Amino acid sequence: MQLKWIEDLLVLERTRSFSRAAELRHITQSALSRRIRSLEEWAGAELVDRNVYPLELTPAGATFCESARQAAELLTEARATLRRESAQPDRTLDIVAGHTLSLAFLPAWLRRCRERSGDFHARVAAANVLDAVVALAEGHCDLMLGYNHPRVPVTLDAERFLSLTVGGDTLVPVSVPTSQGRPLYPVPAGATDTTPFLAYTPDTTLGRVLDTVLEARGAHRRLVRCYEADMAMLLLKMATEGHGLAWLPLSTAAEALQAGTLVRAGDATWQADLEICAYRPALSSNPTLLALWRMLAAPDAEAAAQQPVAKRGVAMGLRPQAAGVPAVPAVPAVPVAAPMVAIP
Repeated sequence: MQLKWIEDLLVLERTRSFSRAAELRHITQSALSRRIRSLEEWAGAELVDRNVYPLELTPAGATFCESARQAAELLTEARATLRRESAQPDRTLDIVAGHTLSLAFLPAWLRRCRERSGDFHARVAAANVLDAVVALAEGHCDLMLGYNHPRVPVTLDAERFLSLTVGGDTLVPVSVPTSQGRPLYPVPAGATDTTPFLAYTPDTTLGRVLDTVLEARGAHRRLVRCYEADMAMLLLKMATEGHGLAWLPLSTAAEALQAGTLVRAGDATWQADLEICAYRPALSSNPTLLALWRMLAAPDAEAAAQQPVAKRGVAMGLRPQAAGVPAVPAVPAVPVAAPMVAIP
């Protein structure tokens, strides 16, 4: 028997839907069905009544869930405690962050957090959004950081995870400049022009957010994909070498914009505002995580977020922006609902 089978059943109990439960567990519906069958074989009883809609637990399934819920919580927390005590020094946070955030946001944000809540040891792993969500869901990290957009939310179980908005960013179109300082690859392009497009891979949050921008403007047909990558830093390198048009987080592109190696390629209608969200298990005995979370949710943290934009980037851990380049907008550090806020 595997612990994740119990977690599957608990989510299925609440959603009463295999498709919705599979979405929350970040697996396919067929994989979820196989895992529930395996749990039933282990338990020696049918736990789910599949002959009614919406589905219901059998009496045996309801009885099993009452005990299984407590057992799963205790086992998950015990595993996290043992791992923390055996593999990490005191005052340690295990953090998983999206690739772009781990480079452009996390270092300054950690420095700001240490200034306000005391020193701690941070062990950071960069991952794509799916791997980051799985790491959080399976208890392999204390904290996850990821981009969030209303149309591309991170889907997490609201009863198991908490979230806070800790910063903001903006996805902007950029291009190398012409000799006159205009973008070589502007948006929108001319009526008959096509533009070489430096794209994100389809499984990335930034790629899905960008798709909403392009679909709203009907721009896909004039963009010719010539390169794909799962990291904004790779697209930055290609864009600065003149290979095509790219959309980059402002935190990633700020230095190139200041230096003039890149210029904005379109107006604000081609941009997308992003939240930077932190996620943690609702049940945690890590005192360092709990202290940090209290600091992030405190009224003074919200007040810091309300400072003028030019100062807010420093207050909330964003890199200061260059003169003439708008600062990355931050958002107040207030709790938000985990399932549709939000999980690279």
